[in-house]
Amino acid sequence: MKKILSILALCTFLLSAQAQQQTMENSRRISTRGYAEKEVTPDIIYLSISLKEYFIDGNTKKKVPVETLEKQLFDAAIKNGIEKADITIQNIYSYNYQTKKKNTELLQSRQYRIKVSNLNKLNEILDAVDAKGLQSTNIDGYDHSKKVEIEKELRKLAVKNARNNAEILAEAENEQLGKVILINDNSSLNWNDIMPQPRMYSMAKTSNLEEQAVADGIDLDIKPIKLICNLDAVFEIK
Repeated sequence: MKKILSILALCTFLLSAQAQQQTMENSRRISTRGYAEKEVTPDIIYLSISLKEYFIDGNTKKKVPVETLEKQLFDAAIKNGIEKADITIQNIYSYNYQTKKKNTELLQSRQYRIKVSNLNKLNEILDAVDAKGLQSTNIDGYDHSKKVEIEKELRKLAVKNARNNAEILAEAENEQLGKVILINDNSSLNWNDIMPQPRMYSMAKTSNLEEQAVADGIDLDIKPIKLICNLDAVFEIK
């Protein structure tokens, strides 16, 4: 009995789907495309900062450990309003340092990802870190605190644009546009696909630790990002 009911239910579903398909194929409709774009300036920036151990004046008995550099970075970041949870380790590397005796010493390098919303204090943070231990700094990614709302707004505008285009076509044929039958969103609003241009941090190269200083600042002029929403829509003609 259960098998018979299951077969009947399946047949009903298939017939219903076929009827809907035939109705759509036989209905009078207009297909259009919708488009919307918006320029947005990210208010969240992810920075990638690499620190590396080094020997003072090449003396293998006087190493500046990465933990010391890490503490300088963390302390300066927290002092300037960055939450500890917004500082994470991205990667850990090791590299060989060749001594005069041709033996190699293994030194460590760590890469950190820091989430910031205000770049005004960035130079102060980096100035607090031993300049010789700073390997590189660049922008790793962008985001926005109101990303969901922005994407929702874009999709609404794209749907309205599709309807406006359909109304123009219907009016040209003295027809009246009805309800939407199908919407296919072709947008790829993935902020991670937007690759920023890295701007490297330039360190002063001095032999005296007391004379360490940052030679140049870091240029992090954040430009607006253009987000685009594309979709296909099918409207009924009354």
